[in-house]
Amino acid sequence: MIDLESSVNGVAALAEPVRRDLYLYVAGQAEPVSREQAAEGVGVAAHTAKFHLDKLALEGLLDIEYRRLSGRGGPGAGRPTKLYRRSQREVSVSLPHRQYALAGQLMARAIDVSTREGRPIVEALHQEAALLGRAMAAEASGPHDQPQRGTAQTEPSAGPPDLVGVLAEQGFEPHEDGGRIALRNCPFAALAREHTELVCGMNLALVGALADELGESGRPARLDPAPGRCCVVFSPPLPDRGDQGADH
Repeated sequence: MIDLESSVNGVAALAEPVRRDLYLYVAGQAEPVSREQAAEGVGVAAHTAKFHLDKLALEGLLDIEYRRLSGRGGPGAGRPTKLYRRSQREVSVSLPHRQYALAGQLMARAIDVSTREGRPIVEALHQEAALLGRAMAAEASGPHDQPQRGTAQTEPSAGPPDLVGVLAEQGFEPHEDGGRIALRNCPFAALAREHTELVCGMNLALVGALADELGESGRPARLDPAPGRCCVVFSPPLPDRGDQGADH
């Protein structure tokens, strides 16, 4: 799911010059630093450094730990010092939404499978993409179907997620018209331009499996490349033939 607000806030936190300098200083140190060390490192007052360091920690860009810098413990050793270090959180903002790291992970997994099992690499890539699509659908569905044991369900459940909603959450920008769903954004756009057949096949396996997992197997995904959108489209749902052959 896209967490655009969190990513934008993380990037925006670095727009303030002093805050950005403090982040870069902390990130450049081999060990966690105190507010006094950071303040001296960038040439600001300690209380100013504390304000900005805590803001960076609040946005998840810095981690905090407490440690006695003297190395001594027990009575008289003093209070632990609050220290800051760069967090492992990765923050990026891309508009339109792109998922190149995800494509890289899928391709790396496919290479592993192909090497280990001796299978064609494209076949392995489609398999890994389909596994991811099913996982996306399962995550979107969530454990909201059943009420907790021993409790009364006073409100109707939200029901299963719909295909358009899940595709939107994944950044595909779906547009439904007459039952046909076109995807106005390709999260792998630059890769698809350079390696069209490979990337579009991967994408088809991913969203096709996602649809199947959501119970939308009657709405086939197919390749239909066109400028300005994803190469995959969903055809209108197949007609329900359950009543054919019934007595009249």
